[in-house]
Amino acid sequence: MKGDGDILFILAVQFAIMALLALGGANAVVPEMHRQAVELRGWMSEREFADMFAISQAAPGPNVMMVTLIGYHVAGITGALVTTFAMCGPTAILAHFLGGAWDRFKDKPWRMVVQAGLVPISVGLVGASAIVLTRAADHSWLAVLITAATAVVAFWSRWNPLWLIGLAGLAGLTGWV
Repeated sequence: MKGDGDILFILAVQFAIMALLALGGANAVVPEMHRQAVELRGWMSEREFADMFAISQAAPGPNVMMVTLIGYHVAGITGALVTTFAMCGPTAILAHFLGGAWDRFKDKPWRMVVQAGLVPISVGLVGASAIVLTRAADHSWLAVLITAATAVVAFWSRWNPLWLIGLAGLAGLTGWV
């Protein structure tokens, strides 16, 4: 039982810290989730991590479900609840108390500067997440090709991403990937 409490405490602390760093949403801290769950703690493999990310993005609901899946994988239902609360709780409390103050300063020059500085940080964190997930998911040359083709088509065309998801799912279903 002591080991379960230790794991739950580690999950709570790590995800609470990540919550405070998640500028741009939960996807912005995917590299840190990967580092903690795969590299440092060995709770799951690269493939399991990539699969959990895919499931969390494909399922309806917020993208923060990734933390719930990690918690469930590590410590069952209790782990899922702990990670979800740790990821959502601190930011909800901060938003509640700081939201009103932030609105009071909406016309101040320093607020506009802070917001302008946070945009590239958010984009960079989400970009780092894409790199981590690409390395975890691309386990064959065909997977690398699908990833590159998806990025090119998504960036330079007006195709609905659901077509790309459907094609990749079909490739996986047929065993190509």
